[in-house]
Amino acid sequence: MPWFKRSTSNITTKIRKDIPDGVWIKVPTSGETVHRRELVSNFWVDPNSGYHFRVGSAEYFEYIFDKPPKRLGENIRSVDELEFVDRKAYKDRLVEAEKTSGLTDAINVGKGKVDGLDMVVACMDFAFIGGSMGSVVGERISLAIDEARKSKLPLVILSQSGGARMMESVLSLMQLAKITSKLALFHEEGGLYISYMTNPTTGGVTASYAMLGDVNIAEPGALIGFAGPRVIRQTIGRDLPEGFQTSEYLLEHGFLDFIVKRPSIKRKLAQVARLLAPKATK
Repeated sequence: MPWFKRSTSNITTKIRKDIPDGVWIKVPTSGETVHRRELVSNFWVDPNSGYHFRVGSAEYFEYIFDKPPKRLGENIRSVDELEFVDRKAYKDRLVEAEKTSGLTDAINVGKGKVDGLDMVVACMDFAFIGGSMGSVVGERISLAIDEARKSKLPLVILSQSGGARMMESVLSLMQLAKITSKLALFHEEGGLYISYMTNPTTGGVTASYAMLGDVNIAEPGALIGFAGPRVIRQTIGRDLPEGFQTSEYLLEHGFLDFIVKRPSIKRKLAQVARLLAPKATK
């Protein structure tokens, strides 16, 4: 029981100004909060810790291209050929994913100027069913490779994926061979392919085109691997090395050429293209 009681009520205001949701964002690594406006102006990178928040293909296109690019393959849509059902029908998942993400599938492809240079960029998006690779992802990447071959331009594939889309079964797995064979043709013709890996890049995507770049680039702190750390730990029954499957660990062990902070990615892509594909960038 309190010793003292207030004889008069506090001064009250008629309107309580609540802080809207999403104004302050918590940084997972440090636990600190950062104003959303500060993150947006800094490419969704925490200015204090350098933590890279996940962003979608629309943001990456804005960061990479000088102006909105010409889109390729937007008319291609996924269909439920296998009539797959787990907790819900795959066709219903597709409708739901389009509604929640605003995307037609887990990748967008564009052709345009990057720091003044023409390039073809295929950018995956985790917001659509975890960035999973299905037949549409495979076909759009194939279109990107075909366009780069025809136009003799550098090709960039930005990976952000949990792996193959299980709802498409073997149709999804076929995309690994389809994409890698097209990349082999592109390589034989002297084309420059830059692989840009973000958080996460796992499963069949890592096992195929993500690791086939002439130059392999990743963002800081990105999870890159085939099976996830938890699955590996349960399988081998041992603790994993510190930082295992992070981009820093892969760079140290020779799997990556560079780690590039997001604000610098446009400049780095152009720098690599000017150095390794001078004829294509004239």
